[in-house]
Amino acid sequence: MVSLPIFEKITEIIDRKGVRAFVVGGFVRDYYLRRPCTDVDIVVVGSGIEVARELGKLTHSKVSVFKNFGTAMLRADGMEVEFVGARKESYSHDSRKPIVEEGTIEDDQLRRDFTINALAWSLNSDTYGQLLDSFGGMKDLEESIIRTPADPDITFSDDPLRMMRAVRFATQLGFDIAPETFDAICRNRERIRIVSRERIAIELGKIVASPVPSIGFELLEITGLLELIFPELHALCGVEVVNGRAHKDNFKHTLKVLDNVARQSDNIWLRWAALLHDIAKPQTKAYDPRVGWSFHGHEFIGSKMIPSIFRALRLPMNEKMKYVQKLVLLHLRPIILSEDVVTDSAVRRLLFEAGDDIDDLMTLCEADITSGDEAKVKRYLRNFALVRVKLREIEEKDRVRNFQPPISGDLIMKVYGLAPCSAVGEIKAEIKDAILDGKIANDYSEAYALMEQIAERMGLMKAE
Repeated sequence: MVSLPIFEKITEIIDRKGVRAFVVGGFVRDYYLRRPCTDVDIVVVGSGIEVARELGKLTHSKVSVFKNFGTAMLRADGMEVEFVGARKESYSHDSRKPIVEEGTIEDDQLRRDFTINALAWSLNSDTYGQLLDSFGGMKDLEESIIRTPADPDITFSDDPLRMMRAVRFATQLGFDIAPETFDAICRNRERIRIVSRERIAIELGKIVASPVPSIGFELLEITGLLELIFPELHALCGVEVVNGRAHKDNFKHTLKVLDNVARQSDNIWLRWAALLHDIAKPQTKAYDPRVGWSFHGHEFIGSKMIPSIFRALRLPMNEKMKYVQKLVLLHLRPIILSEDVVTDSAVRRLLFEAGDDIDDLMTLCEADITSGDEAKVKRYLRNFALVRVKLREIEEKDRVRNFQPPISGDLIMKVYGLAPCSAVGEIKAEIKDAILDGKIANDYSEAYALMEQIAERMGLMKAE
C-alpha cells in the first residue's frame, strides 16, 4: 500500500473515534496497475460525513456534504477525497436509485460494480495497509478480467449503467470481460433504457478517449447495447451484396478510422468526428449496375445529422458540435484534391472553409484511408503530402485561412448610399470568390477596384 500524508491524517481521526475505515475502489486498483490517480474513496464503517468533517478541520479544507447520498467530499494534500458510510443496497425494478442501509465493509465491497473495484486497504493503525480482497479482485487484476462480485444478472438489472462501465473499463484497461459477466450484459441489455442519456454520454466519451476506442464500440455492438443507445452508429453495420458486388462494412471502417485518429491525437472532438464522419452512409446508399455502390452526399447529410445526434447523446450544443459538423462536411474535400490536379483555387477554398481546423481535417482524411491495398494507401498518402505542401504555400502567399474580404458590407453601403440589400451581398460574394479563385490578391486596393467594376456593371452610382 502506498502511504500518503492524507491517509495518516485519516488514521489519526478514525483511531480517535474508534471506527474502521478503508481506501476502496479506483485508487487501490490503479495503484496495482501503476496508473496515476488523485481521487480517493474512503468507506467508513459508521458515519463517513463525520470523519470528513474532522479531516476538513485538520486540513483547513472546505467539506461538501451530500446528505441525500450520505457522502462528503473535500480536497486536501493534492487529493480529492470522498467519504461514505459502509452500506448495502437494494433496488426497485424501474430505477437506478438504491435503497440504502448501513452495512459492513464486506457488504460495501459486494455492492461494488466489479471485483477490481472492490479491493480495499485498511487505514486503522492496527491493520494499516492490510488488503481486504473478499471477491478475488487481485486475481482478476493479474488475469486482466472484468467480473462482478455479486451475481451479474442482479448487478446489471439493479444498475444497468454498470453494463456500460464494464465495456468502458475493458476498453480503457485492455481487459477481457468474464464470460458469465458478458452473457449477463447481453441478457440485461434492455435495462439500459432506464439510464439517463447524460450518464450514457459520459461513458461513451470515456470509451472514445481510450487508447484503442474500437474495442469498446465492438463490445457495445456484440452485446446489443449499441443499437439501443446509438442506433445511428449501429446502422453502419453489415454488408449488402447485389449481383455479387458488395460495399465495405462501414461500421468496421469507421472503427479503423477512429483508431487511426486515436493514434495521432488526444483531441476528443476530432475522435468524435472520426466516429461520425460516415454516419449518413446508410441513408445515402445506392446501387447502380454500371458503377456499383455509392454514398453520394453522405458528407452533407451527415453534417446535418450532427446536431440531432449531439442533442440525443446530451453532448455540448456549442462550438464543439460545430467543429465536428464542419469536419464531417469537409472530410472528402482533401481526398478529392489528392485525386485531381491540385489547383491554387481549390486549395484556397479549402483553407477558407476549414480555417484553423485544416490540420485536424487533414489528420482525419489521412486516417480515412483504410484500404487493404497497400499500394493504394501509399499513393493516397503521397498525394496528401503534396496537398499539405500546397496548403502551406498558399497560406504563406495569400493568407486566406479565416480571412475576411477586405471590403465590408458597411463600406459598400457607405460608398453607394445603400441600405442593407441583396446587391451588397452579391458584391461581397463576388469579391470573395475573386480572391479565392486567384483573380485578385487578398488586398484592399485590388478589392476596392473590383468593387467599383461590379457596381458600375450593376448600375450603382457613388453617393455624393
